[in-house]
Amino acid sequence: MHRPDPALVEILYLDGCPHHAALAPRLREIATAAGIEIELRHKLVADADAAERERFLGSPTVRINGADVEPGAGERDDFGQKCRLYQTLHGMRGMPSDDWIRDAIVRGGG
Repeated sequence: MHRPDPALVEILYLDGCPHHAALAPRLREIATAAGIEIELRHKLVADADAAERERFLGSPTVRINGADVEPGAGERDDFGQKCRLYQTLHGMRGMPSDDWIRDAIVRGGG
């Protein structure tokens, strides 16, 4: 039986923004609970040029197979080196909601 390739999960971040370090264990936990294998990569966005090139909406950004987990993020163009806040059902947060992450992992990204 063929096992699907692991989902590529990227955490894009800036040094100095506090929330990216806590994401890795959450991502692994959510993927494990969904029964999906992931390959986790951390990517430092070093400067403004990299922020534009990476279409970086702020730190932390979580992408599954290249797609941002936040619904509607693909329509945005406010790229730059900044800390990111997410409007979740529980108010403004420094990390995306578990539901967005779970849905993106199960969907395989976009």
